[in-house]
Amino acid sequence: MFATANFSQAGTAARPSDQPLIIAPTVEGVYLCDEAVADKKIRTLKEAYAFCRKRGMDGATAVTRLLDTLEPGGPKGSVQIGYTATLQLLDLYHRTGKGWEIDDSKVDSFLNVIRKIPRPVVVYFAADHFDSLGPIVEDLRKTPENLMQLRDGKPLQLDYFGYSILPYTLATNPEIPVNHYRFKALEHVAKKIQELPLPVQNRIVAYTLAGELHHMFPDFENGMGTYSDIRVTDYSPESIEGFRQWLRTHYRDIQRFKAQTGLDYASFDVIPAPSKDIRKEKLGSFGEHYDAYADGTLPVAGWLWDPAQIVDKINLYVDGKLVGPMARSLNRLDVYRAVDEITNPNTGFRRDIDFSKLKPGPHVAQVVVLSKGRRYKMADVDFVVVPRDQSSPPPGLEPRRLGWMPAFTALERKGVRSWLDMPPPLQDVYYNPLARDWNHYRESQVFNFLKTFHERALKAGLPAAKLYSHQIIPDVNPSWNPQLFASTQTLDGKAPWKQGLNMYGGATNSDWLRGFMKQHQIGSGYGAPEFNPQQWKLDGTHLAALKAHYDAGATFISPYYFSVINQRFKGAAEHGVNRMELSPDNPKDGSDKFYKAIVEFARQ
Repeated sequence: MFATANFSQAGTAARPSDQPLIIAPTVEGVYLCDEAVADKKIRTLKEAYAFCRKRGMDGATAVTRLLDTLEPGGPKGSVQIGYTATLQLLDLYHRTGKGWEIDDSKVDSFLNVIRKIPRPVVVYFAADHFDSLGPIVEDLRKTPENLMQLRDGKPLQLDYFGYSILPYTLATNPEIPVNHYRFKALEHVAKKIQELPLPVQNRIVAYTLAGELHHMFPDFENGMGTYSDIRVTDYSPESIEGFRQWLRTHYRDIQRFKAQTGLDYASFDVIPAPSKDIRKEKLGSFGEHYDAYADGTLPVAGWLWDPAQIVDKINLYVDGKLVGPMARSLNRLDVYRAVDEITNPNTGFRRDIDFSKLKPGPHVAQVVVLSKGRRYKMADVDFVVVPRDQSSPPPGLEPRRLGWMPAFTALERKGVRSWLDMPPPLQDVYYNPLARDWNHYRESQVFNFLKTFHERALKAGLPAAKLYSHQIIPDVNPSWNPQLFASTQTLDGKAPWKQGLNMYGGATNSDWLRGFMKQHQIGSGYGAPEFNPQQWKLDGTHLAALKAHYDAGATFISPYYFSVINQRFKGAAEHGVNRMELSPDNPKDGSDKFYKAIVEFARQ
């Protein structure tokens, strides 16, 4: 029925016959009642929400109408339509004479929607940087320990398509105010959920925890692929002290640290968190150096379009020696958007060079395509490994290159197109082992916060079998810089939570992602808390993606997004988010095609 590469080929178990796949779209406007929409005197969404809340009304009727349009007659069969209900935990607070307290009327409004809609539901407990709209937020913003900090001690000022966001700390200390409020709200709502009638509780198929947890960086909405002049978090005093403690645990004593890193510090107490670019700033010690390559990795990445599938492999060579095959089938939605004839965004390739053991001096990376047993050089790029003292390499050094190969134009005449995006020519790189430690520590911060949030959800009585992460996968986008996010440790099937992996663009049906899931032991029972192929050029694309995850045994997929908000309450500006509103009348980003695919898929 659908042409698809099966996710079950990645090593996941077959789908249990009695387990339906829940299609649970994120729905915007669940608190907007029909009565407010009908009252033409109400002009703004804020006024409409206030009107509904004052009268104890909500949008359950409108949401039910929408879901019944997608799957008439209620949830049934092997694919069932539900919805995702988002609860921003910090938005539950209001100021009282005793300080900030949970407003139970807000909790009740949320739970009443779940009571009224007779459909499966995914409950999304949002507590990350997007949980930034409630009245408590301005108070939290004023306390530095609530926020991740840049090296100058200041938090980032961030927006996401006009939506103000806050880089809340990843520290797990419950005495930090923002953590106190996040954890208290999670535990309060968990208790209220357990007071719901059992049939209502059973309709909740999953709880996704906290949202996309990762480190933050400037220009968040556009800066995912920044490699020059990067600025990262978290340089708060608590984070730096945590780094030093991490080093103590990892190395056990300062002499072992010195022997393994070649860096000389009197004690762990004086080791800096790397933050300075050696090219532009005076260092007190080499351990202070930090940039996108300082941890010893140099990315080689680009894209290749091969409509006739004549390319068997892309290999990376350094100084004439094979490093290995390059990852392929990576999401390059930007290329898909830019080039009309490219009909699949999964054109990206990438492999990182570990230059930490290369000798100082010039080197060359060569990208070589294998086609029908012959090698073709796609691209080569020179780079320079610079020693810690920035001394010049001996004169006359030349890296060894591969010998003659047929011209790549022979493949281009058969429709192959390609481009090498990075690294830039003659990139200079400096390996600082302390920068590698810093990145590992930053990853542990993300993991530990999610682990703490998960533990508190369990302690509050929520069922372990329904607790999922809600994580982005930076590595599926080869042009992104995963160091900015530092979230890789959370993406492992051995983690205590069930994996919830957000998927956009080509990631929704990707050979690379299948391999990633197999490598990280993520089997059936995973979820996709955010999901949108964002494609429009080929029919059947959306059905194939849904079918692939059905076959792999996914528990739920949350298409992003539907809206029951009346048009008069919406802003007129178009941006990257509202292009994805799913509707039969919205052709942008293939939103109409995705809508129709959901309706067709739900007939199973």
